[in-house]
Amino acid sequence: MTTFSPEKLNEFQRLVSAYPEGKQKSALIPVLHLAQQEFGGWLSSDTMDYVASLLKLDPIEVYEVATFYSMFNLKPVGKYMFEVCQTGPCMLNGSDNIIAYIGQKLGIKPGETTADGMFTLKTVECLGACGYAPMMQLGKHYREHLTKEKVDAIIAECSQQAAKQN
Repeated sequence: MTTFSPEKLNEFQRLVSAYPEGKQKSALIPVLHLAQQEFGGWLSSDTMDYVASLLKLDPIEVYEVATFYSMFNLKPVGKYMFEVCQTGPCMLNGSDNIIAYIGQKLGIKPGETTADGMFTLKTVECLGACGYAPMMQLGKHYREHLTKEKVDAIIAECSQQAAKQN
């Protein structure tokens, strides 16, 4: 059964308490972030049902939010997720080529994860850094003015970090 650890349950209660009584649905997005962090970087149906039960919502209310926002993952993802912007300014500056290059380098298509579980390639809508196009988000950091050479360096950097952690 899916349940938060005592530490995360305390955090859940803190998040919900920030909203008026009867308005617990307002905590849904931060609680989904908490759940994604707690349960392996993605939201399974069981996890979303658990969040719905905690917030006293219908499961569909949770599914609607989780499927709308690209920041929520509905299937397992790699240790490093390349979220490449594919909207106007990035596309005009070559994001389609960057997406294709990353896919070719890693042997995956957008929405897929490498067989070793290391990398996921995801296309996303605007990340609000149009002046730095093409760009992507890697964890909490933006990688900007992407080129093939920069992509190669990012992949190497991630691979080196992973090797140090093992």
